[in-house]
Parts: sequence; C-alpha cells; structure tokens
Amino acid sequence: MKLVPVKKTSAATAAQQAPVADLVVKEGEDAWTAAEVEEVLTELHQQREHGQGILDDQSEELEGLLRDSGDGAGHDQADVGASSFERDYELTVLNNERDKLAQIDRALARIDDGTYGRCESCGEAIGKMRLMAFPRATLCLTCKQREERR
Repeated sequence: MKLVPVKKTSAATAAQQAPVADLVVKEGEDAWTAAEVEEVLTELHQQREHGQGILDDQSEELEGLLRDSGDGAGHDQADVGASSFERDYELTVLNNERDKLAQIDRALARIDDGTYGRCESCGEAIGKMRLMAFPRATLCLTCKQREERR
C-alpha cells in the first residue's frame, strides 16, 4: 500500500497564518501567527534536545574525571593542575547548559501561559524579531542593554 502525502488545504494554511491573540507584539508589528509560534516552539525544542544531550555527555565526562582523580601514583603539580582545570571546565559547561535548559523551559512555559514576548523587567513587548532570533529572550533590548552595563 502506497501512502500519499496529504496536501494542506487552504483552510489549514489559513489556520497556520491566523494571528495568535495571546502573545504580545511591539507597536507596528503584525500579530504572531500560528506558523511563527510553531517555528519558535520547534527551535526551542531542538535547542532543549541538543542541550540535554550536552548535559548528559558532560555529566558522564565529569563523573569519570571525579572517579579517576585519585588514580595514578606520582602525579606531579602539572598533572594535578591540568586535572583541576579540566574539572572546572566541565563544571562550567554543565552549569551553562543547566542555565540554558532552564531558560528554554521558562520560554516554553511563557508561551503556554500567554506571557511570552513581554519583558520581565519593564513589562513592555520584547519584539517578534528579537524573539525569532533568540527565542529564550526574557528582556527587551533596552532592559538587556541596561543589565549588561551593570
């Protein structure tokens, strides 16, 4: 039996292009469409899957480093320093990935509750273009610049 792909009807295409009323946009921007929201959701889920893979790999790597840290007689200061540096690096990567996963989960929750696109600092719209480029954004450009200057 041969499967034939189903073509989208004009009604399905229209539904994908229909505005998503819950999400805020900047003045002068078009409302979010279902297709745009789906694109952001796809990006967030891909980033989450990738980040979780990195987290799993780095956790195993760190576990091995911690387990083997006492192995080997005659470690000189350079060996101990290199091992310490490697552990610190792995911990940094793990913490960064955990933070990124938390940001992704927060963005997904904000999409679900309809607050996605609103700046967590000033309450103004973040802007669709910024969110399309960086879907985890929680601050508008002005607030983000102010935060980075501190």
